[in-house]
Amino acid sequence: MAKTGDRARTRAASGSALDTLPFELDRTSPVPLYYQLARQLEAAIEHGALAPGNLLGNEIDLSTRLGLSRPTVRQAIQSLVDKGLLVRRRGVGTQVVHSQVKRPLELSSLYDDLEAAGQGPTTHVVRNERVPATADVAAALGIPEGAEVTLLERLRSTHGQPVAFLCNYLPPALLDLDTQRLEETGLYRLLRAAGVTLHSARQTIGARSADAEEAALLAEKEGAALLTMQRTAYDDTGRPVEYGTHIYRASRYAFDFQLLVRP
Repeated sequence: MAKTGDRARTRAASGSALDTLPFELDRTSPVPLYYQLARQLEAAIEHGALAPGNLLGNEIDLSTRLGLSRPTVRQAIQSLVDKGLLVRRRGVGTQVVHSQVKRPLELSSLYDDLEAAGQGPTTHVVRNERVPATADVAAALGIPEGAEVTLLERLRSTHGQPVAFLCNYLPPALLDLDTQRLEETGLYRLLRAAGVTLHSARQTIGARSADAEEAALLAEKEGAALLTMQRTAYDDTGRPVEYGTHIYRASRYAFDFQLLVRP
């Protein structure tokens, strides 16, 4: 059982994926214990310490291992079940499903953000070819309509599950994009390696329902909620170097940003 006091440290016993995870439970805090436990479990899932498929054990075992009452553990688990991070399986126990990617709203690469969060990103390049620029692409990149651009379509996944479908357009003279390298790292890393200094971007975020093709790509049901993003990135000379239209699974992805009061 956990020791009581100003702070109590509990380490799970053997028999579940919690074996090596320490839990800090402040029993004097006004923050409910179930919420403290839920937040720490969620953080472990987000950072990959608890991976999809890991078992947490049943509520009785967890309450004994963590020194908490069964209702407290049940409430913590249910809050994560409601978020889609855990699932209860009859005869198996409580199992990690996946974590939701929380991405800062800044000029950064999805690959870099996922890697920094311990999400183990992987990429499948669907298309890497030259195409004529549509009116929207031409306007974003400041080139004539019909001019040749490089089109990239990539499926980005974490823990074997798709998270986003990324469509990017770049001026072909900017750099040669090797498909194998694109599957090994992020686009912005390749741009930086080629001497392109990313400086700023204009970005629009929206939401819509998945059509049949998008649902199949992202392992969702047709009509599932998707987050959308359009971004034009500029280098330090003000030149547009990349235009992207991306879709993300809303069940696994969120934008995270801070709002400041204007003085």
